[in-house]
Amino acid sequence: MTLSFGYWLLVYAAIAIIALIVLIARYRLNPFIVITLVSIGLALLAGMPASGVVGAYEAGVGKTLGHIALVVALGTMLGKMMAESGGAEQVARTLIDRFGEKNAHWAMVCIAFLVGLPLFFEVGFVLLVPIAFTVARRVGVSILMVGLPMVAGLSVVHALVPPHPAAMLAVQVYGASVGQTLMYAILIGIPTAIIAGPLYAKFIVPRIQLPAENPLERQFLDREPRDSLPGFGITMATILLPVVLMLIGGWANLISTPGSGFNQFLLFIGNSVIALLLATLLSFWTLGIAQGFSRESILKFTNECLAPTASITLLVGAGGGLNRILVDAGVTDQIVSLADEFHLSPLIMGWLFAALMRIATGSATVAMTTASGIVAPVAIGLGYPHPELLVLATGAGSVIFSHVNDGGFWLIKEYFNMTVAQTFKTWTVLETIISVVAFALTVGLSYLI
Repeated sequence: MTLSFGYWLLVYAAIAIIALIVLIARYRLNPFIVITLVSIGLALLAGMPASGVVGAYEAGVGKTLGHIALVVALGTMLGKMMAESGGAEQVARTLIDRFGEKNAHWAMVCIAFLVGLPLFFEVGFVLLVPIAFTVARRVGVSILMVGLPMVAGLSVVHALVPPHPAAMLAVQVYGASVGQTLMYAILIGIPTAIIAGPLYAKFIVPRIQLPAENPLERQFLDREPRDSLPGFGITMATILLPVVLMLIGGWANLISTPGSGFNQFLLFIGNSVIALLLATLLSFWTLGIAQGFSRESILKFTNECLAPTASITLLVGAGGGLNRILVDAGVTDQIVSLADEFHLSPLIMGWLFAALMRIATGSATVAMTTASGIVAPVAIGLGYPHPELLVLATGAGSVIFSHVNDGGFWLIKEYFNMTVAQTFKTWTVLETIISVVAFALTVGLSYLI
Protein backbone atom coordinates (compact mmCIF):
# COMPACT_ATOMS: atom_id res chain seq x y z
CA MET A 1 0.00 0.00 0.00
CA THR A 2 1.42 3.40 -0.97
CA LEU A 3 1.25 6.24 1.49
CA SER A 4 -0.58 9.42 0.45
CA PHE A 5 1.33 12.68 0.20
CA GLY A 6 -0.37 13.83 3.42
CA TYR A 7 1.18 10.97 5.36
CA TRP A 8 4.57 11.70 3.78
CA LEU A 9 4.23 15.27 5.07
CA LEU A 10 3.95 13.89 8.61
CA VAL A 11 7.00 11.68 8.00
CA TYR A 12 9.00 14.67 6.73
CA ALA A 13 7.94 16.75 9.74
CA ALA A 14 8.96 13.96 12.14
CA ILE A 15 12.37 13.65 10.41
CA ALA A 16 12.82 17.43 10.63
CA ILE A 17 12.10 17.52 14.38
CA ILE A 18 14.43 14.55 15.02
CA ALA A 19 17.16 16.19 12.92
CA LEU A 20 16.82 19.41 14.93
CA ILE A 21 17.19 17.62 18.23
CA VAL A 22 20.14 15.46 17.11
CA LEU A 23 22.10 18.25 15.40
CA ILE A 24 21.70 20.64 18.34
CA ALA A 25 21.91 18.23 21.29
CA ARG A 26 24.35 15.64 19.95
CA TYR A 27 26.55 17.57 17.51
CA ARG A 28 26.42 20.97 19.29
CA LEU A 29 25.74 22.95 16.15
CA ASN A 30 24.48 26.54 16.43
CA PRO A 31 20.71 26.28 17.09
CA PHE A 32 19.82 29.32 14.94
CA ILE A 33 21.67 27.88 11.92
CA VAL A 34 20.20 24.40 12.46
CA ILE A 35 16.60 25.64 12.77
CA THR A 36 17.03 27.74 9.61
CA LEU A 37 18.53 24.86 7.59
CA VAL A 38 15.96 22.31 8.77
CA SER A 39 13.07 24.69 8.08
CA ILE A 40 14.27 25.27 4.50
CA GLY A 41 14.90 21.54 3.99
CA LEU A 42 11.43 20.63 5.26
CA ALA A 43 9.82 23.22 2.99
CA LEU A 44 11.61 21.85 -0.09
CA LEU A 45 10.79 18.22 0.81
CA ALA A 46 7.14 19.18 1.32
CA GLY A 47 6.99 20.54 -2.23
CA MET A 48 6.79 24.26 -1.49
CA PRO A 49 7.97 26.35 -4.48
CA ALA A 50 11.69 27.03 -4.02
CA SER A 51 11.20 30.71 -4.81
CA GLY A 52 8.76 31.10 -1.91
CA VAL A 53 10.55 29.13 0.80
CA VAL A 54 12.80 31.89 2.12
CA GLY A 55 9.94 34.41 1.98
CA ALA A 56 7.74 32.12 4.09
CA TYR A 57 10.56 31.56 6.61
CA GLU A 58 11.30 35.29 6.81
CA ALA A 59 7.59 36.05 7.29
CA GLY A 60 7.45 33.62 10.23
CA VAL A 61 10.60 35.09 11.78
CA GLY A 62 9.36 38.64 11.27
CA LYS A 63 5.89 38.01 12.68
CA THR A 64 7.32 36.36 15.78
CA LEU A 65 10.04 38.95 16.37
CA GLY A 66 7.62 41.81 15.79
CA HIS A 67 6.09 41.00 19.16
CA ILE A 68 8.69 38.99 21.06
CA ALA A 69 11.66 41.31 20.39
CA LEU A 70 9.77 44.26 21.86
CA VAL A 71 8.53 42.23 24.82
CA VAL A 72 11.96 40.79 25.62
CA ALA A 73 13.68 44.18 25.27
CA LEU A 74 11.20 46.10 27.44
CA GLY A 75 10.86 43.29 29.99
CA THR A 76 14.64 43.00 30.28
CA MET A 77 14.98 46.77 30.86
CA LEU A 78 12.30 46.63 33.55
CA GLY A 79 14.06 43.64 35.09
CA LYS A 80 17.41 45.46 34.97
CA MET A 81 15.92 48.48 36.79
CA MET A 82 14.52 46.13 39.46
CA ALA A 83 17.93 44.53 39.82
CA GLU A 84 20.06 47.70 39.90
CA SER A 85 17.75 49.58 42.30
CA GLY A 86 17.57 46.66 44.71
CA GLY A 87 13.84 46.23 44.04
CA ALA A 88 14.30 42.56 43.19
CA GLU A 89 16.33 42.16 46.40
CA GLN A 90 13.52 43.78 48.38
CA VAL A 91 10.88 41.49 46.85
CA ALA A 92 13.11 38.48 47.47
CA ARG A 93 13.71 39.45 51.12
CA THR A 94 10.01 40.02 51.75
CA LEU A 95 9.00 36.71 50.14
CA ILE A 96 11.69 34.78 52.01
CA ASP A 97 10.69 36.43 55.30
CA ARG A 98 7.03 35.50 54.73
CA PHE A 99 7.58 31.95 53.46
CA GLY A 100 10.92 31.10 55.11
CA GLU A 101 14.15 30.24 53.26
CA LYS A 102 13.28 26.56 53.01
CA ASN A 103 10.05 27.45 51.19
CA ALA A 104 11.42 29.96 48.64
CA HIS A 105 10.26 27.70 45.79
CA TRP A 106 6.70 27.95 47.12
CA ALA A 107 6.99 31.73 47.17
CA MET A 108 8.00 31.76 43.50
CA VAL A 109 5.12 29.57 42.29
CA CYS A 110 2.65 31.82 44.17
CA ILE A 111 3.93 35.10 42.74
CA ALA A 112 4.12 33.59 39.23
CA PHE A 113 0.51 32.44 39.49
CA LEU A 114 -0.54 35.99 40.41
CA VAL A 115 1.64 37.97 38.00
CA GLY A 116 1.04 35.58 35.10
CA LEU A 117 -2.75 36.01 34.99
CA PRO A 118 -3.05 38.44 32.08
CA LEU A 119 0.48 38.03 30.65
CA PHE A 120 1.76 35.92 27.81
CA PHE A 121 4.35 33.49 29.15
CA GLU A 122 7.37 35.37 27.75
CA VAL A 123 6.25 38.65 29.34
CA GLY A 124 5.78 37.11 32.78
CA PHE A 125 9.08 35.29 32.50
CA VAL A 126 11.21 38.34 31.72
CA LEU A 127 9.43 40.29 34.46
CA LEU A 128 10.07 37.69 37.16
CA VAL A 129 13.45 36.21 36.24
CA PRO A 130 15.47 38.93 38.10
CA ILE A 131 13.55 38.03 41.27
CA ALA A 132 14.29 34.33 40.70
CA PHE A 133 18.04 35.01 40.36
CA THR A 134 17.99 37.17 43.50
CA VAL A 135 16.06 34.60 45.57
CA ALA A 136 18.39 31.79 44.41
CA ARG A 137 21.47 33.82 45.41
CA ARG A 138 20.05 34.76 48.83
CA VAL A 139 18.93 31.23 49.69
CA GLY A 140 22.05 29.64 48.20
CA VAL A 141 20.31 27.20 45.85
CA SER A 142 20.44 26.46 42.12
CA ILE A 143 18.46 28.90 39.97
CA LEU A 144 16.41 25.88 38.88
CA MET A 145 15.10 25.33 42.43
CA VAL A 146 13.23 28.64 42.29
CA GLY A 147 13.11 29.08 38.50
CA LEU A 148 11.21 25.86 37.72
CA PRO A 149 8.37 26.59 40.20
CA MET A 150 8.20 30.10 38.71
CA VAL A 151 7.80 28.86 35.13
CA ALA A 152 5.34 26.19 36.30
CA GLY A 153 3.09 28.87 37.80
CA LEU A 154 3.33 30.99 34.65
CA SER A 155 2.64 28.06 32.33
CA VAL A 156 -0.38 26.78 34.28
CA VAL A 157 -1.96 30.23 34.20
CA HIS A 158 -1.13 30.56 30.48
CA ALA A 159 -2.92 27.31 29.69
CA LEU A 160 -5.91 27.30 32.02
CA VAL A 161 -6.87 30.48 33.81
CA PRO A 162 -8.95 33.38 32.43
CA PRO A 163 -8.39 36.27 31.95
CA HIS A 164 -5.22 35.00 30.32
CA PRO A 165 -5.55 35.84 26.59
CA ALA A 166 -5.28 32.23 25.32
CA ALA A 167 -7.81 30.92 27.84
CA MET A 168 -10.17 33.82 27.07
CA LEU A 169 -10.08 33.01 23.36
CA ALA A 170 -11.07 29.40 24.08
CA VAL A 171 -13.83 30.58 26.46
CA GLN A 172 -15.33 32.64 23.64
CA VAL A 173 -15.06 29.88 21.02
CA TYR A 174 -16.66 27.23 23.25
CA GLY A 175 -19.30 29.64 24.59
CA ALA A 176 -18.22 28.90 28.17
CA SER A 177 -18.91 30.93 31.31
CA VAL A 178 -15.86 33.00 32.33
CA GLY A 179 -16.74 32.76 36.02
CA GLN A 180 -17.20 28.97 36.02
CA THR A 181 -14.09 28.44 33.89
CA LEU A 182 -12.08 30.59 36.32
CA MET A 183 -13.37 28.63 39.32
CA TYR A 184 -12.62 25.23 37.74
CA ALA A 185 -9.24 26.49 36.45
CA ILE A 186 -8.13 27.52 39.94
CA LEU A 187 -9.34 24.19 41.38
CA ILE A 188 -7.28 22.31 38.80
CA GLY A 189 -4.45 24.81 38.34
CA ILE A 190 -3.24 25.02 41.94
CA PRO A 191 -2.51 21.28 42.42
CA THR A 192 -1.10 21.10 38.87
CA ALA A 193 1.33 23.98 39.55
CA ILE A 194 2.37 22.39 42.86
CA ILE A 195 3.13 18.99 41.27
CA ALA A 196 4.92 20.37 38.18
CA GLY A 197 6.72 23.17 40.07
CA PRO A 198 8.01 22.75 43.64
CA LEU A 199 7.57 18.96 43.79
CA TYR A 200 9.19 18.19 40.42
CA ALA A 201 11.95 20.75 41.11
CA LYS A 202 12.88 18.93 44.33
CA PHE A 203 13.21 15.72 42.31
CA ILE A 204 15.09 16.95 39.21
CA VAL A 205 17.32 19.80 40.44
CA PRO A 206 19.83 17.57 42.31
CA ARG A 207 20.29 15.67 39.03
CA ILE A 208 21.15 18.78 36.94
CA GLN A 209 24.64 20.30 37.18
CA LEU A 210 24.71 23.85 35.82
CA PRO A 211 27.90 25.74 34.82
CA ALA A 212 29.36 27.91 37.58
CA GLU A 213 29.09 31.05 35.41
CA ASN A 214 25.80 32.41 34.03
CA PRO A 215 26.26 35.67 32.07
CA LEU A 216 22.59 36.65 32.38
CA GLU A 217 22.60 36.02 36.12
CA ARG A 218 25.73 38.13 36.42
CA GLN A 219 24.12 41.18 34.82
CA PHE A 220 21.26 41.05 37.34
CA LEU A 221 23.28 40.29 40.46
CA ASP A 222 26.90 41.50 40.13
CA ARG A 223 26.67 45.07 41.39
CA GLU A 224 27.59 47.05 44.46
CA PRO A 225 25.18 46.40 47.38
CA ARG A 226 22.93 49.39 48.00
CA ASP A 227 22.56 51.06 51.40
CA SER A 228 18.81 51.56 50.99
CA LEU A 229 16.31 49.57 48.93
CA PRO A 230 13.06 50.77 47.35
CA GLY A 231 9.97 49.78 49.32
CA PHE A 232 8.22 46.46 48.67
CA GLY A 233 4.99 48.30 47.85
CA ILE A 234 6.44 50.63 45.19
CA THR A 235 8.45 47.78 43.65
CA MET A 236 5.39 45.52 43.38
CA ALA A 237 3.30 48.44 42.07
CA THR A 238 5.86 48.96 39.30
CA ILE A 239 6.07 45.29 38.32
CA LEU A 240 2.30 44.78 38.55
CA LEU A 241 1.46 47.87 36.47
CA PRO A 242 1.66 45.95 33.15
CA VAL A 243 -0.37 43.14 34.76
CA VAL A 244 -3.14 45.57 35.73
CA LEU A 245 -3.08 47.36 32.36
CA MET A 246 -3.33 44.09 30.41
CA LEU A 247 -6.13 42.95 32.70
CA ILE A 248 -8.00 46.18 31.92
CA GLY A 249 -7.34 45.69 28.19
CA GLY A 250 -8.68 42.13 28.36
CA TRP A 251 -11.93 43.32 29.91
CA ALA A 252 -12.21 46.52 27.83
CA ASN A 253 -15.35 45.39 26.01
CA LEU A 254 -17.10 44.61 29.30
CA ILE A 255 -16.30 47.89 31.07
CA SER A 256 -16.83 50.20 28.07
CA THR A 257 -18.89 50.35 24.89
CA PRO A 258 -17.07 48.47 22.10
CA GLY A 259 -15.82 50.90 19.48
CA SER A 260 -16.05 53.97 21.70
CA GLY A 261 -13.09 56.29 22.28
CA PHE A 262 -12.71 55.10 25.88
CA ASN A 263 -12.85 51.47 24.70
CA GLN A 264 -10.08 52.13 22.17
CA PHE A 265 -7.99 53.80 24.89
CA LEU A 266 -8.37 50.78 27.21
CA LEU A 267 -7.41 48.38 24.42
CA PHE A 268 -4.39 50.57 23.61
CA ILE A 269 -2.97 50.70 27.15
CA GLY A 270 -3.81 47.00 27.60
CA ASN A 271 -1.60 45.97 24.68
CA SER A 272 1.38 44.03 26.09
CA VAL A 273 3.96 46.26 24.41
CA ILE A 274 2.34 49.52 25.57
CA ALA A 275 1.77 48.14 29.10
CA LEU A 276 5.43 47.11 29.37
CA LEU A 277 6.59 50.40 27.87
CA LEU A 278 4.60 52.39 30.45
CA ALA A 279 5.89 50.19 33.29
CA THR A 280 9.48 50.57 32.07
CA LEU A 281 9.09 54.35 31.90
CA LEU A 282 7.61 54.34 35.42
CA SER A 283 10.55 52.24 36.65
CA PHE A 284 12.95 54.95 35.43
CA TRP A 285 11.39 57.15 38.11
CA THR A 286 10.37 54.78 40.94
CA LEU A 287 13.43 52.51 40.71
CA GLY A 288 15.81 55.01 39.10
CA ILE A 289 15.58 58.77 39.76
CA ALA A 290 13.74 58.30 43.09
CA GLN A 291 16.54 55.96 44.23
CA GLY A 292 19.28 58.48 43.44
CA PHE A 293 20.36 57.26 39.98
CA SER A 294 21.26 59.81 37.32
CA ARG A 295 19.83 59.77 33.80
CA GLU A 296 23.28 58.69 32.56
CA SER A 297 23.21 55.66 34.89
CA ILE A 298 19.72 54.69 33.72
CA LEU A 299 20.82 54.97 30.07
CA LYS A 300 23.85 52.76 30.84
CA PHE A 301 21.67 50.13 32.55
CA THR A 302 19.17 49.96 29.69
CA ASN A 303 21.90 49.74 27.04
CA GLU A 304 24.03 47.06 28.67
CA CYS A 305 21.13 44.73 29.52
CA LEU A 306 20.15 44.25 25.85
CA ALA A 307 23.30 42.52 24.57
CA PRO A 308 22.72 39.15 26.33
CA THR A 309 19.17 38.96 24.90
CA ALA A 310 20.32 38.97 21.24
CA SER A 311 20.82 35.20 20.95
CA ILE A 312 17.54 34.51 22.72
CA THR A 313 15.64 36.82 20.39
CA LEU A 314 17.19 35.23 17.29
CA LEU A 315 16.29 31.72 18.48
CA VAL A 316 12.71 32.69 19.24
CA GLY A 317 12.47 34.24 15.76
CA ALA A 318 13.87 31.10 14.13
CA GLY A 319 11.24 29.04 15.97
CA GLY A 320 8.61 31.34 14.46
CA GLY A 321 10.07 30.72 11.00
CA LEU A 322 9.81 26.95 11.49
CA ASN A 323 6.22 27.35 12.66
CA ARG A 324 5.35 29.23 9.46
CA ILE A 325 6.94 26.52 7.29
CA LEU A 326 4.94 23.80 9.11
CA VAL A 327 1.72 25.72 8.50
CA ASP A 328 2.42 26.71 4.87
CA ALA A 329 3.61 23.22 3.94
CA GLY A 330 0.29 21.77 5.14
CA VAL A 331 1.71 19.71 8.01
CA THR A 332 -0.68 21.18 10.60
CA ASP A 333 -3.71 20.60 8.35
CA GLN A 334 -2.67 17.00 7.89
CA ILE A 335 -2.40 16.49 11.66
CA VAL A 336 -5.93 17.81 12.09
CA SER A 337 -7.29 15.58 9.30
CA LEU A 338 -5.60 12.50 10.73
CA ALA A 339 -6.94 13.10 14.23
CA ASP A 340 -10.42 13.74 12.82
CA GLU A 341 -10.56 10.18 11.49
CA PHE A 342 -10.79 8.85 15.05
CA HIS A 343 -14.16 9.33 16.75
CA LEU A 344 -13.29 10.66 20.19
CA SER A 345 -15.22 12.42 22.97
CA PRO A 346 -15.02 16.24 22.80
CA LEU A 347 -12.96 16.32 26.02
CA ILE A 348 -10.33 13.93 24.61
CA MET A 349 -10.46 15.64 21.21
CA GLY A 350 -9.80 19.04 22.79
CA TRP A 351 -6.71 17.76 24.60
CA LEU A 352 -5.42 15.61 21.74
CA PHE A 353 -5.87 18.18 18.96
CA ALA A 354 -4.23 20.89 21.07
CA ALA A 355 -1.35 18.51 21.95
CA LEU A 356 -0.74 17.64 18.30
CA MET A 357 -0.85 21.29 17.25
CA ARG A 358 1.49 22.23 20.10
CA ILE A 359 4.07 19.62 19.10
CA ALA A 360 3.80 20.64 15.44
CA THR A 361 3.86 24.43 15.80
CA GLY A 362 5.49 25.08 19.19
CA SER A 363 2.89 27.70 20.12
CA ALA A 364 0.51 27.07 23.02
CA THR A 365 -1.71 29.95 21.92
CA VAL A 366 -1.92 28.67 18.33
CA ALA A 367 -2.59 25.15 19.60
CA MET A 368 -5.38 26.30 21.92
CA THR A 369 -7.13 28.55 19.41
CA THR A 370 -6.86 26.06 16.52
CA ALA A 371 -8.02 23.08 18.57
CA SER A 372 -10.96 24.93 20.12
CA GLY A 373 -12.07 26.06 16.65
CA ILE A 374 -12.11 22.45 15.45
CA VAL A 375 -13.70 20.88 18.52
CA ALA A 376 -16.37 23.51 19.31
CA PRO A 377 -18.72 22.57 16.40
CA VAL A 378 -18.37 18.87 17.26
CA ALA A 379 -19.13 19.54 20.95
CA ILE A 380 -22.20 21.60 20.02
CA GLY A 381 -23.40 18.87 17.64
CA LEU A 382 -23.05 16.24 20.36
CA GLY A 383 -24.70 18.50 22.95
CA TYR A 384 -21.72 18.36 25.33
CA PRO A 385 -22.97 20.08 28.50
CA HIS A 386 -19.73 21.43 30.04
CA PRO A 387 -17.92 23.85 27.69
CA GLU A 388 -15.86 25.12 30.67
CA LEU A 389 -14.19 21.72 30.92
CA LEU A 390 -13.47 21.79 27.19
CA VAL A 391 -11.55 25.04 27.75
CA LEU A 392 -9.44 23.35 30.44
CA ALA A 393 -8.84 20.16 28.44
CA THR A 394 -7.77 22.16 25.38
CA GLY A 395 -5.55 24.38 27.50
CA ALA A 396 -3.92 21.34 29.08
CA GLY A 397 -3.11 19.88 25.67
CA SER A 398 -1.68 23.16 24.44
CA VAL A 399 1.38 23.08 26.71
CA ILE A 400 2.54 19.48 26.26
CA PHE A 401 6.12 18.63 25.25
CA SER A 402 7.71 22.01 24.59
CA HIS A 403 10.71 21.43 22.35
CA VAL A 404 13.00 23.18 19.86
CA ASN A 405 10.26 24.92 17.83
CA ASP A 406 8.91 26.70 20.94
CA GLY A 407 10.30 30.12 21.83
CA GLY A 408 9.76 29.36 25.53
CA PHE A 409 12.17 26.40 25.25
CA TRP A 410 15.00 28.73 24.20
CA LEU A 411 14.13 31.40 26.78
CA ILE A 412 14.41 28.82 29.57
CA LYS A 413 17.58 27.27 28.13
CA GLU A 414 19.44 30.57 27.71
CA TYR A 415 18.37 32.36 30.90
CA PHE A 416 19.06 29.31 33.10
CA ASN A 417 22.27 28.50 31.13
CA MET A 418 21.39 24.87 30.42
CA THR A 419 22.30 22.51 27.59
CA VAL A 420 19.56 21.34 25.22
CA ALA A 421 19.53 17.94 26.95
CA GLN A 422 19.13 19.57 30.39
CA THR A 423 16.31 21.76 29.05
CA PHE A 424 14.47 18.64 27.89
CA LYS A 425 14.91 17.01 31.31
CA THR A 426 13.62 20.06 33.18
CA TRP A 427 11.39 22.36 31.11
CA THR A 428 10.02 19.83 28.58
CA VAL A 429 9.17 17.29 31.28
CA LEU A 430 7.66 20.04 33.48
CA GLU A 431 5.37 21.16 30.63
CA THR A 432 4.31 17.57 29.94
CA ILE A 433 3.53 17.04 33.64
CA ILE A 434 1.31 20.15 33.56
CA SER A 435 -0.49 18.85 30.48
CA VAL A 436 -1.11 15.32 31.77
CA VAL A 437 -1.99 16.27 35.36
CA ALA A 438 -4.34 19.09 34.32
CA PHE A 439 -6.11 16.83 31.81
CA ALA A 440 -6.44 13.99 34.34
CA LEU A 441 -7.93 16.39 36.91
CA THR A 442 -10.29 17.80 34.26
CA VAL A 443 -11.54 14.32 33.41
CA GLY A 444 -11.98 13.61 37.12
CA LEU A 445 -13.92 16.84 37.53
CA SER A 446 -16.17 15.90 34.58
CA TYR A 447 -17.34 12.82 36.53
CA LEU A 448 -18.09 14.92 39.61
CA ILE A 449 -20.21 17.56 37.85
